[in-house]
Amino acid sequence: MPTNTRKLGLTGKILIAMCLGIIFGFIVRYFAPESQFVNDYVTDGVLNVVGTIFVNCLKMLVVPLVFVSLVCGTCSLSDPSKLGKLGGKTLAFYLFTTAIALTIAISAAVLFQPGDSGQLTTNLSYDAKEAPGLADVLIGMVPTNPIKAMTDGNMLQIIIFAVIFGFAVSHIGERGRRVASLFEDLNEVIMKVVTLVMSLAPYGVFALIAKLTLTLGMDKLEGVVKYFGLVLAVLIFHGMVVYPVLLKLFSGLSPLMFIRKMRDVQLFAFSTASSNATLPVTMETAEHRMGVNNRVASFTLPLGATINMDGTAIMQGVATVFIAQVYNVPLGITDYVSVVITATLASIGTAGVPGVGLIMLAMVLKQVGLPVEGIAMIIGVDRLLDMVRTAVNVTGDMVATVIVGKSEKDFNIEIFNDSEAGKTKGLDEQLSNATKQL
Repeated sequence: MPTNTRKLGLTGKILIAMCLGIIFGFIVRYFAPESQFVNDYVTDGVLNVVGTIFVNCLKMLVVPLVFVSLVCGTCSLSDPSKLGKLGGKTLAFYLFTTAIALTIAISAAVLFQPGDSGQLTTNLSYDAKEAPGLADVLIGMVPTNPIKAMTDGNMLQIIIFAVIFGFAVSHIGERGRRVASLFEDLNEVIMKVVTLVMSLAPYGVFALIAKLTLTLGMDKLEGVVKYFGLVLAVLIFHGMVVYPVLLKLFSGLSPLMFIRKMRDVQLFAFSTASSNATLPVTMETAEHRMGVNNRVASFTLPLGATINMDGTAIMQGVATVFIAQVYNVPLGITDYVSVVITATLASIGTAGVPGVGLIMLAMVLKQVGLPVEGIAMIIGVDRLLDMVRTAVNVTGDMVATVIVGKSEKDFNIEIFNDSEAGKTKGLDEQLSNATKQL
């Protein structure tokens, strides 16, 4: 007898896992707030192990996925002018949206004055790491040892080497075609591994969210609640208004369809707080759900995960004005322009440095003469905001990919307009089969 029951998709499973993780965390906090057993065996034990293994599985795929996909994509771009055109469009769009994000953030902070409450303490310290200079950034983009770059996960160096390698493969005739065919097979294998790893997503998300709920110090929200609320509001506005408007303006595509198909990617980004860890899901969605050709997606998405940091830029803009208001340091128009330019260019300069958001903020504060110690006031809520701004970052990566793909005519509009596209070939069916095989 036929049935109308519909299997729960990946998005639904992840949402349920997130809700259960939050509920579990609050229940444990309520009934065992000071339990050493809970801390040792639940928070730092089971939840930490499961969550870390899941994130490590995603990170495990990043380097081979980026390298193999980018080589495959570059192999098909035998014309150097097309490669330069693709790179120029992508980089210009990323810098443009970062400048917009900073401008909106600074304007909102000046208007609502989050640091003008006079209730915050400033006797805090923060040890700022030194951001690399422009010369070091340019030199560091080219790897002296590609294998070491892959081992270290230096994405800019991996991207440069993969582009050069793929370009060389496309220019050696028949032998190059054999190598390209090998990489296409490897790409299929890696995508299969992606689906296997993503079958574990609900369990990993549950562990990550439950641990965050158990360890987050809610009392730290009290002094900076206005800052937190303003950054969150600007992040949501940028992700749900600015990006859809740009998508409609530059491509004519439906923003509603785009947002609908972005849910899985945004949930992964929110859960892991890492654009790089989300990259396997982003690339799968771009090709099978959005209809962007691998030639474009394999270039724009890894580059975006490395240098496109609109969410971080929003945090920097609000935080700079917030800290200036707390310390009662007036900022002029020249200072605000300096913040926009410095933070926009710094999004490329500090791409490979751990803790990039706070390092970039320290550099911006120094640029306008503000005390770096002010960062200590916002560290307590940065983890929560980091999750949201990562979701914004990957949304920006996808918008750029769709716009560039359509402009380069490497885009299937039928796939994009089909709300079910990618589900039968992509995640849901493959995840179901993968789960059975596990």
